[in-house]
Amino acid sequence: MPKRAAFYLRVSTTDQTTDNQRLALKAVADQRGWKVVQVFEDAGISGAKGRDKRPGLDAMLRAVVRGEIDMVMAWSIDRLGRSLQDLVGFINEIRAAGADLYLHQQAMDTTTPAGKAMLQMCGVFAEFERNMIVDRVHAGIARARAEGKQLGRPKIARKTEAAIRASLKRKNRPGLQKIAAEHGVGVGTVQRIDAAMRAAV
Repeated sequence: MPKRAAFYLRVSTTDQTTDNQRLALKAVADQRGWKVVQVFEDAGISGAKGRDKRPGLDAMLRAVVRGEIDMVMAWSIDRLGRSLQDLVGFINEIRAAGADLYLHQQAMDTTTPAGKAMLQMCGVFAEFERNMIVDRVHAGIARARAEGKQLGRPKIARKTEAAIRASLKRKNRPGLQKIAAEHGVGVGTVQRIDAAMRAAV
């Protein structure tokens, strides 16, 4: 029984076309005897967007989880995401559902021994990338503390907080957004003060 393949096509701007991606993937599927059962597309959507902002990607992953697809095919790694961690997370999700991945530009096919080895290397480098990010964050925090910088949410002046509290206590008090605008602070700040006042009652 031939593998049921699905294409995932994506371009970042609406004036680009996915036709070349589609043709290249179709040629590979025909050559390998894979049956193309579905095509998912996100046109004019950046690869930096998450799954919730990419309906084509979301629909494809749902189809994979339902067992409707055996092989996900994409033109290139950057069609799926912009980071190694994105790719590894994506692969782990489809592999957990029993599906494989083919990436045309990188010649990655996880049904082959070479593809499986490349997948393992991706996992190693993704972990390295993640650790590097954590190290940079920790180093930045340590440097900021050494320079005497205050970390976390900046505090507002006592006078401003008192004025916000007075506004919140008004009999016919305005909405939180209006209070925030009146005092030149964010809505989150007003919400925090309001919550603290309610908790103290």
